Amino acid sequence: MSGADGNSRAQELVHALTDRAETLASCESLTAGLFAAEIATVPGASAVLRGGLITYATELKHSLAGVPEETLAAVGPVAEETARAMAEGARSTCEATWGVALTGVAGPDSQDGHPVGEVWIGVARDGGPTLTRRLSIDPQNDPQRTREYIRSTSVAKAIEFLLATLGTIPKR
Repeated sequence: MSGADGNSRAQELVHALTDRAETLASCESLTAGLFAAEIATVPGASAVLRGGLITYATELKHSLAGVPEETLAAVGPVAEETARAMAEGARSTCEATWGVALTGVAGPDSQDGHPVGEVWIGVARDGGPTLTRRLSIDPQNDPQRTREYIRSTSVAKAIEFLLATLGTIPKR
C-alpha cells in the first residue's frame, strides 16, 4: 500500500494528529496489522502511534479488544457492533486518543453470510462517539488480487475516514 498516494494520506494523518497532540491505536482483523504498518512508514509516526491489536481470530476480539462475547455470539466478527467495540477496545487498551478498527471478509470465500469485500471500519475517540462505516469493496474480478486489493483498500479508506472525522471534531 505504501504507494505515493497511500503514504501521502498516512503522512497527512500523522501530521494532523501530531498538530493536535493526539494519539492513535488500531485493532485489526482482516488487515492483520497493515493499517498500523502503513502509519509506521511515516517519519515521526512514533509521536502518534501507540500500538495495535491483531485480532484475526474471533476469540481474540473478546480477550484482547474487549468485544463482548454476547456481541460476537449475536452478530459475529464482521458487523458494525463488532467494529465499534474493537475501536473502543484498541483506544482503551493502548491508552490512545483515537482507536481505529477494521474487520471484514478479504476472501477468497464469503464468511457467515457476509460477501467477499464487506468491511467495517470503526473510529473511537476518547470521550466522544464511536463512528462506523461499511465498505463494499469490489475485488475487480481478479482472483490473484482479491485479498491484497481488499486489504489495502480497507486501510486507505480507514485513513480517509479518520482524516474526515478529525476535520469535524475540534482539538482537545
